[in-house]
Amino acid sequence: MNILLVEDDAPLAMGIEYALKKQDFAVSIAKNIKDAHRMFNEDIQLILLDVTLPDGNGYDFCKQIRQTSNVPIIFMTALDDEPNVVFGLDIGGDDYISKPVRTSELISRINAIMRRQKQVEGVDTGKITSGNVVVEPLKCKVYVNSEEVFLTAVEYKLLLVLLENKGNVISRNTIIEKLWDIDSNFVDYNTLNVYMKRLREKIEAGDEKHIETVRGFGYMWKE
Repeated sequence: MNILLVEDDAPLAMGIEYALKKQDFAVSIAKNIKDAHRMFNEDIQLILLDVTLPDGNGYDFCKQIRQTSNVPIIFMTALDDEPNVVFGLDIGGDDYISKPVRTSELISRINAIMRRQKQVEGVDTGKITSGNVVVEPLKCKVYVNSEEVFLTAVEYKLLLVLLENKGNVISRNTIIEKLWDIDSNFVDYNTLNVYMKRLREKIEAGDEKHIETVRGFGYMWKE
């Protein structure tokens, strides 16, 4: 896997690079946002992103990447209070790990995201249509009113879970089990609420409301 590590703390970056290379990951290091933009390309399969950088912040870089790509992004930062965690997930992050970084935990989170990616890539290749939403699983593309929308890996998997259970109520616990590893630190209802909110914002336009909240139970996808 090709990983872009955006981190201005040189000793920390070197330590993470060493640990990841021992696991056979290829790592490119960008010390600021300018370098990150220059080094990011279609071969990058995951981004490890610090929030506080010399020429800006990782949140802005994440939002810029999300305009054109659904590459997985893991934030790494000392800003581990709940508002920052929720904000990072809300703007398109796939995960959030606090500093000081424990490399074993970081590697586990990277592997978990890659498993989700493989699940997404391994779904049925037939086109899925529901109302104004069209999914092309073979290409991992989603269209709303014929316009492509960019989803993160978790958002895309969440959409597929809802579509697979179209017309039926699916519980929050069932959704969580399908999206995250059981031992993940961020597996909770608040995290699910954030991803559901983001998915709604991206695929529900005007009067086209597909995701219904069934209070006390979970969610249901409607045509």
